Amino acid sequence: MDPDRDEGDGAALMRIGLFMFVTAESVHIGKLAKIAEDAGFESIWVPEHTHIPANRATSPPLGPVVPDKYSKLFDPFITLTAAAASTEKLLLGTAVTLTAVHDPIILAKQIASVDVLSGGRLLLGVGSGWNREELADHGVDFDTRWRRACEHLSAMKAIWANDEASFRGEWVDFERIWSWPKPVQQPNPPVLYGTIHPSRLVIRDADGWLPLSLAHPGQLRERMVRVRQMAGEAGRDPDELDITVMCLERIEPQVIAEYVGAGATRVVIRPPLDSEEKFREYLARYEELLTPAAAY
Repeated sequence: MDPDRDEGDGAALMRIGLFMFVTAESVHIGKLAKIAEDAGFESIWVPEHTHIPANRATSPPLGPVVPDKYSKLFDPFITLTAAAASTEKLLLGTAVTLTAVHDPIILAKQIASVDVLSGGRLLLGVGSGWNREELADHGVDFDTRWRRACEHLSAMKAIWANDEASFRGEWVDFERIWSWPKPVQQPNPPVLYGTIHPSRLVIRDADGWLPLSLAHPGQLRERMVRVRQMAGEAGRDPDELDITVMCLERIEPQVIAEYVGAGATRVVIRPPLDSEEKFREYLARYEELLTPAAAY
């Protein structure tokens, strides 16, 4: 996908999303989502942690301390449904869904329901999880978490694609089930794999890549060399891949253009959520980079 492709009036389309740790201490997500849409932002993204074990020994990606908000996160699909109800065009992403910890039959229905209720606006970021103890509480082995996540995704795709679905795998086994709704976006909502380094799994199974823990645009540029190489070897057009950069650290507006120049099709930034005034002030810093909401 070319982030600078012409949209008919010669204007470049800058896709900027917002990454939101939504908790009970945040401004209501419906209000924040509406403000974001009116300001011209393309998407919002929410993470997932079902819980944080008190006996945790694993450190998060950005440091040794787990912030309190990790254990206070709202359910991502309920959060995105609330955001969908107050918006019309804003895309709704997960960054990321911990696919391996969920029953895929139930998760398939949740994902399809959000896609239908939002009119086909869901973007499905899929991850394996970094918290070894959290995964263990769900009976997921840390060393096989990606294999299990991929299998669960394959099972969900079977449910979405067939009126009567069957699947047999290492962890998932069902035969001749009926499950609706089916997603508006067929054959499924866009799937992006969240990994630190580019992976052949992205090229094989996904519509795009969510590169995590990038310190600067130069790292993306370096890793995109590998993405293009793997895509070429697999017979895929690398320009069709959605490359969504998640900036967990605060960045200056000019850095967004640098990420786009390095190969990003979308850059997601992280605003404050505890005050509507601070939220609006943060978004205003990027207004010159945004196209009108009607353009996307």
